[in-house]
Parts: sequence; structure tokens; C-alpha cells
Amino acid sequence: MLSVNIKMKTPAADRFIAFASIAALGMFTLTISFVRAQAFTTASASGSSAPSYSKTGELLFPSKYREWIYLSSGIDMNYNPKSASVDTPSHSTFDNVFVNPESYKTFLDSGAWPDKTVLVLELRGAQNKGSINQSGYYQSSVLKGIEMHVKDETRFPGKWAFFGFDNDNDVSGKLIPQSASCYSCHSEHGAVDTTFVQFYPTLLGIADKKGTFSPAYRKELRAAVPAKADPILR
Repeated sequence: MLSVNIKMKTPAADRFIAFASIAALGMFTLTISFVRAQAFTTASASGSSAPSYSKTGELLFPSKYREWIYLSSGIDMNYNPKSASVDTPSHSTFDNVFVNPESYKTFLDSGAWPDKTVLVLELRGAQNKGSINQSGYYQSSVLKGIEMHVKDETRFPGKWAFFGFDNDNDVSGKLIPQSASCYSCHSEHGAVDTTFVQFYPTLLGIADKKGTFSPAYRKELRAAVPAKADPILR
């Protein structure tokens, strides 16, 4: 009779053990998933391209900015004092513009820059003699300077601020005073939110489509180009 009772209880016991094993496995899986999620969140936060500052208010240098989104290049453009053109060709300067990926994606969707946008202006020397080059200019390895335009709405009075770096070895960059001419120049001539989107060909059409051109830029554009000759003003 005892053996019969054991045999009758064994299937139930087996089912209980199986259920407990499945439950334990489920808890283990949830734990692993949670740990992975936490690790992913931590990695995402540490990999963020949002601006960071030192205790003294200087902008920490984003060492991987060249892995960001490339927007455009210019040569001897003179709206910025550091990239002003000079008569001697050997002194020509290229400027390369990069933006943090998160802000770029937002701009593609909205035609506007979100808070925590970081635009990098990299200035490099221009060369016309070297290797097989016979004419024109190419960028040299000489880095003349780096400037960054940062949007941090709660930190800066005008939402945006400029920072200067001597080279890519600088740990941090100093805040350029609000009295500097770059602030008024960008405010008066920037196509979108005080930035020179008019010089970024892949973004200009997006800003036009989204209707985010500044009134000042539209006025400037109409004064310079007849509406019929410019598709943006049609």
C-alpha cells in the first residue's frame, strides 16, 4: 500500500519539481536581462555626446568628435576671425564642421537643433604642393584650432555659447565671452537658431522644408537673390 501511494504521488512531485525549475530558470533569465539592460543603459550614458564641463565651467573636449556626423568644409571663409582669408595662398585654411549624432538625427526630423547640440569647427592648414598634387589645395595635418558651438538652454543666457581650443590635445576649452563678435554675427546671420545651416548643403533643404529658417536669414536671402532665381524662396 505504501508503494502504491508513492507511485501515485510521484507524477505530482515531478510536476512540482518541473514547475519550480521553470520558475527558477525564468527568474534567472529576468535577472540576466535586467543586468544587460543596466549595462546597456550605463554604456549609452557614458557614450553620450552631450556636452560636459569641468568644475570651473570649461567645456570638456569630446575626443571622438571625428566619429560624429560630418556636415561640410570650407576654405578661407571669413565670417570667423580665426579662419579669415589672407592673400598668401600658403596660409589658406580649411574648416570642417561636425555635429553630435543625436542632434543630427533630431534635425533631420524637425529642422531644428535640440538642447545639448554640439557643433565642432575644426581649422586645418591648406597645402598645394605635395605627393602627386599639381593644382588646387588639400588639407594638411596641421591643426590650427578648434571651436565649438554648444546649445545648453539652462546654462547659457542666450541658450548657445562658444568655446575655444588650441588643439586636440586640450583637455578643456575656455568659454568665449558673450561680448565677442561671433555671438552677434551668428544671431544676425544664422539660417537656423543662430547656426550657419546655409553652409551645410545636406541640411539646408531640410530646414527649408520644415520652415525653420530664421526671419533674419529669409530677409537676407530675399535681399541678395531674386525670389524666382532661388528655389528656396519660391
